[in-house]
Amino acid sequence: MSAATAFVRCRGLPRAAGVALLIALAATAFAGQRVAVPEFRYLVDFSVPVAEIVPLAHAVVLATTLFSPMADLEQTAAQPMSRLRGGYLVLLLVLALGLTALPLLTGATAEVFASAARNVVGYLGLGMISARLFGSGLAWLLPLGMFGPTLLLGVDSDNTPEPWAWSLHASSSTSAAVVAVLLWLTGVVAAATGRPRQTERAEQ
Repeated sequence: MSAATAFVRCRGLPRAAGVALLIALAATAFAGQRVAVPEFRYLVDFSVPVAEIVPLAHAVVLATTLFSPMADLEQTAAQPMSRLRGGYLVLLLVLALGLTALPLLTGATAEVFASAARNVVGYLGLGMISARLFGSGLAWLLPLGMFGPTLLLGVDSDNTPEPWAWSLHASSSTSAAVVAVLLWLTGVVAAATGRPRQTERAEQ
């Protein structure tokens, strides 16, 4: 078994990718459906395609594989692990984008895919930051912490997304794309330079 294969398997990526694929296939079946934003803050009539929301699940599931239960052994490995870590983070991004593209097979538009791809990049970044701060088992904390307020409070009275609700913006929004990329880059730095929390190692 190669070092790269062992690196991937010890993080449980095959299982996580399988779960994310099942979610993506279910989302693909409902790609044409839309989810209405709750009329919590204002009387609005705003909805987003299912395909733009499901990337949150892909990001969370994949972010749970960020750290290995054998982190102590990896730190004493004979060969540098930085290249493997960097490649792994790129692999997570490629997988997330690939899963996000599946609804295209059932008629999702290029605009919907562009928004979904932006969202999966941003939420994956948040998931990596969350995994670094709180442990891989809590990789969902920051993404869901962002998604909840966005869904409840992210639409203004004029029926347009608030500036901070980047995941609800149209695919043409440059500011939303910049936020998503910055979140991912911050997550990469956190994942590449950080180590699992001691409590996480003990639990695993």
